[in-house]
Amino acid sequence: MSLRDDAVLVLKGYEGQEELRRIYLDHLAVHPDGMWKACRDGHVTASALVIDPERGRVLLTLHRKMRIWLQMGGHCEPSDGTLAVAALREATEESGITDLTLLPGGPVRLDRHHTPCAWHLDVQYAALAPAGAVEAISDESLDLRWFAYDEVATVADDSVVRLLEGTRARL
Repeated sequence: MSLRDDAVLVLKGYEGQEELRRIYLDHLAVHPDGMWKACRDGHVTASALVIDPERGRVLLTLHRKMRIWLQMGGHCEPSDGTLAVAALREATEESGITDLTLLPGGPVRLDRHHTPCAWHLDVQYAALAPAGAVEAISDESLDLRWFAYDEVATVADDSVVRLLEGTRARL
């Protein structure tokens, strides 16, 4: 099964955000290359909010290009077999934390936003940090920092706040 086929299955099984889910599926139906950065009309991306529920905090990255605090995530790669693998890879690469595990139940939310390269049709997961996790900043970040749940709305945009709310509802 291709990554695109996996994305279609994940999106068909996703419950909620019906209008946005339909936009994603329509995009993939029209654009055979809709998973890849090369698709100028937009592309599916994968992200994960790294969360430490025991300490009531999340790890955010100050994105080098966007210059805002975001969850870990980005473009899918040809080696990613599934959207979940892409989200976990991105979270691991950008956080420096090994042994992250995705919160069960599939994506937490969908978020469509414009970036300098194109529209991103982001499929958002949540990743649980293991006890004693130590983060390490990557080349894609200006900074990397843990924020208490109640601090997130003061530093991040509404999409990150909604992702945190959806994640906490699943815990």
